[in-house]
Amino acid sequence: MNNGLVNAIIAYIMWGVLPLYWKLFNDVPAGEILSHRVVWSFVFMGILVAVQRRWGDMKRIAANRSQLLSLATSGLLIAVNWLIFIWAVNNGHVVETSLGYYLNPLLNVLLAVVFLHEKPNRGQWLAIAIAGAAVLIIAIDYGRFPWVAISLAASFGLYGLAKKKTVQDASVGLLSETAVVLPIALGYWIYLAVVGESTACTLSSSMFIGLLLSGVVTALPLLFFARAAARMSLSTLGFVQYIGPTIMLFLSIFVFMESVSPVLLVGFALIWTSLIVYAISSVRGTKLAKAS
Repeated sequence: MNNGLVNAIIAYIMWGVLPLYWKLFNDVPAGEILSHRVVWSFVFMGILVAVQRRWGDMKRIAANRSQLLSLATSGLLIAVNWLIFIWAVNNGHVVETSLGYYLNPLLNVLLAVVFLHEKPNRGQWLAIAIAGAAVLIIAIDYGRFPWVAISLAASFGLYGLAKKKTVQDASVGLLSETAVVLPIALGYWIYLAVVGESTACTLSSSMFIGLLLSGVVTALPLLFFARAAARMSLSTLGFVQYIGPTIMLFLSIFVFMESVSPVLLVGFALIWTSLIVYAISSVRGTKLAKAS
């Protein structure tokens, strides 16, 4: 349990400070950054799977059509999530990225109801209602629909749902997912080279090496998260996951100096309230289930 908690904390701290890394490449278009993230993630995970001698698992996946479909879906969804996140960070929307990952666990409940036929208790429905009110308030204050936050929450939530369809080791799963979108990333590289718009080629050697490390930056928190999930309860893991968006929120305010209106703070307060209500109702529901 303690080992799992340490792994979870490391994973969510890594995800929380990730905006600092992507800000280094502020002059590189989000699509080009994404293509490098996919390619170098594939290379890094390929080396890792080779060291672990797990290529047999990859062959079994290739022979299973349903697993291939699930992994193709999850690969496309996580690529969309990465693209939106990178674009949002480099265009001054870190507050919205934080909001998106606060909303994600509550959206997961709705997805579970619709697709997995799970039945939330009254407290969990109340939490969802409070979160919905918060999004409405934030949308009114913005003067527009907070599409970055909703898109991040939806893409990551649907990614988790797709992952439920197949159970794979973290290394093999991530390699398979990046393999799905690898042809698109390589095709985009070729397109940029043909039209002469490759920004990465103009970077300094140190910055280009930093871009090569995007594969490691992507894979490490996912690997720490997988180790944590195998060693601790889902409810405890749920509490720890709010480290990430909380760090993002503080970065957006104190490092990136994004403007935060009083109404937006009220919206975040409602989100935190909904999370507390959800956590309490979930713990009580678990205790009642054990008692019966």
